[in-house]
Amino acid sequence: MIDISATAIEKVKEMLEEQGNPKLFLRLGVQEGGCSGFTYQMGLDDERGEGDHELSYDGLPVIVAEADLRILDGLQVDYQDSGMSGGFTIDNPNAVATCGCGSSFRTRSDAGKAEKCDD
Repeated sequence: MIDISATAIEKVKEMLEEQGNPKLFLRLGVQEGGCSGFTYQMGLDDERGEGDHELSYDGLPVIVAEADLRILDGLQVDYQDSGMSGGFTIDNPNAVATCGCGSSFRTRSDAGKAEKCDD
């Protein structure tokens, strides 16, 4: 199960509305690479793939590829607004190691392919 805070849901809904494309949804996933093995993927998308799973959060459609569900199980997504800036935060209880660059992680069961970290 993935948890997305009410603040993050509202922020993504705002972003979707600004785009003016009713087919857009939020896609969450992971990709092999980065310093520790995996990097998070989070963005707006309008194309669904075979094996995609659709989740819904207060009317917000979220798509996750089947292959990523295990790695993202328990993921918590939030949006922090701090003064003139803000951003999404991700907390993954499956991550057992992260890199100093902050965008890469490794799980206990999937070491991934580690690359040199540019700290």
